[in-house]
Amino acid sequence: MQRFLKLLAILTVLAAPAQALEPREGWVIHDTGKSFADLVQAVRDAVSAAPIAVVTQASASDGARMQGHTIPGNRVFGLYRNDYARRMLEASVAAGIEAPIRMYVTEDADGTASLSYKTPTAVFSPYFDEGGEKLRDLASELDGVFETVAKSAIAE
Repeated sequence: MQRFLKLLAILTVLAAPAQALEPREGWVIHDTGKSFADLVQAVRDAVSAAPIAVVTQASASDGARMQGHTIPGNRVFGLYRNDYARRMLEASVAAGIEAPIRMYVTEDADGTASLSYKTPTAVFSPYFDEGGEKLRDLASELDGVFETVAKSAIAE
């Protein structure tokens, strides 16, 4: 019986529908009419036209698929650039733990996808006392870059 309940719990988790992201302080969430695959490609295209680069990416859904499981699509893009890193580190070495800053594409239950991210200002705010105006200025600049990437990616 215990094995059956464990198996049932695992299957319930694996079969769970995609959950919509809830608003959180410092987050920007864009629901779109695009499919997950289309939004992932749109983010790649938007980044290639912006003054930033994809330096990392990860996908739990890809990993799950390689192990024979299906979960709602998700991909995390880490965005940054070396000159941003140098400026950040000049202002605050501790803030380096936050780089690269992430954008998150998630598949919604209705087959569409959402794009979300924490604003760079929200990401770096714990380091503002230490990093001062240099870090605040960088965060503000990056807020604009992330907004530009997001608007381009979600455009129909």
